[in-house]
Amino acid sequence: MKTTKEKADEQIHDKLVNNLQELLEKNYDAEKGFTKAMEDAKNPQLKNFMKHQAAQRSRFVNELDQEIRNLNETPKEKGSFTGDLHRTWIDIKTALTGEDDEAVLEECIRGEKASVQEYEDRLQNNNFPPQVQNVLNNQLTEIRGTLSRVKTLEDIADANG
Repeated sequence: MKTTKEKADEQIHDKLVNNLQELLEKNYDAEKGFTKAMEDAKNPQLKNFMKHQAAQRSRFVNELDQEIRNLNETPKEKGSFTGDLHRTWIDIKTALTGEDDEAVLEECIRGEKASVQEYEDRLQNNNFPPQVQNVLNNQLTEIRGTLSRVKTLEDIADANG
């Protein structure tokens, strides 16, 4: 039988792993979303930006995957059903708008704002070990950087739209 401390430690471990698994899943979704956006974008600068963002999210996936493995757990291998639905929605929207760069960009902005919120909530409501905290804070900083660059991309889309 487990002691109260062992049970508590197990719950802390499980909560940590679940948080990381969910962020991993979200980053799989974001990577696929950016890849899809890259395919839909017309403007070469926008395509390149989306390609860079997909690569960034791939790196995030690898970092989170490693943190989960460091906890002796098996990482998830794909994104969520919700992410698939979101990409389908992007497909429908881009088809209706003639694959308009601005529409693609708006979806990416929406996704990035959701990512920032997700990371902020998890960092605020959980006490992660320092190594995990650093990884998540670095990823959050990069996502915020993406959002700050979006205004420039919106201007490019407007100029070409």
